[in-house]
Amino acid sequence: MTYRIGIIGFPLAHTLSPVFQQAALSHAGLDAQYEVWETPNDQLDILLQWMRETPGIWGANVTVPHKEAVYQVVDVLAPSAEAVGAVNTVVVKDGKLTGHNTDAFGFLRALSDDGGFHLMGKQVLLLGAGGAARAVVAALVRSEVHDLIIANRNGERAEALARLAQAQGVAARAIELTDQALAEATTLWDLIVNTTSMGMRHATAEHQSPMAASLISSTALVYDLVYNPRVTPLLEAATAAGAKTMSGLSMLVYQGAESFTLWSGVEAPIGVMMVSAQEALSRQRQGG
Repeated sequence: MTYRIGIIGFPLAHTLSPVFQQAALSHAGLDAQYEVWETPNDQLDILLQWMRETPGIWGANVTVPHKEAVYQVVDVLAPSAEAVGAVNTVVVKDGKLTGHNTDAFGFLRALSDDGGFHLMGKQVLLLGAGGAARAVVAALVRSEVHDLIIANRNGERAEALARLAQAQGVAARAIELTDQALAEATTLWDLIVNTTSMGMRHATAEHQSPMAASLISSTALVYDLVYNPRVTPLLEAATAAGAKTMSGLSMLVYQGAESFTLWSGVEAPIGVMMVSAQEALSRQRQGG
């Protein structure tokens, strides 16, 4: 039997996960295929039930906008998902879905290994308050950041995340994601993290940045979790401001490697995955 894994989200035209995950499966000699399961909100429950009932399904990655919804409906929650309140990886066994979260791990590894950045005592601006933001907050709390501002268009979601951080000893507050609110709250942020989909290839806000270059300090590291395109409008603004930048590609690969091991029980070939993802992104860029 050829086993099956998928990625669940909507839309999914931008995703690189099938490319580097399939490269890893082939490199490891596993008889499995990684598929795209583009799923509108009203089809999510149907898809998850299909996963429970279909033989040969190993699991799935979960991306925007379903991470929090899947958290609510899986059969079992792993501690990693419980700590975040969102699911980005589902493992299927004996007809049951177990929800995991590998985003916090991927975020921290990329920040440390690729960015050379250590969070303890730092001041952080977080843009967005969805499923990815929840994972980032969990990682920031664990790493003992000093101050955290969460900026989001939906104030209630930002407030909820801020309270979560406050309950674990971090000085956190929520603001509206507007240039005016950011200007009023401006400080010498050590780290700015974008978890929104603004700037993502094929998204409605593909050509927009969540904040203006004038609001970015030259001393900050700007970390955009959007990985496609490699240089987003936010990273362009950060470069114009003289700041250091990081794309989300390495986080994508690191979290995907953890998912790979959860499904297969095999150590992920991270080097193969990274090269495959980089090459796929380069081909997309050349193809326009």
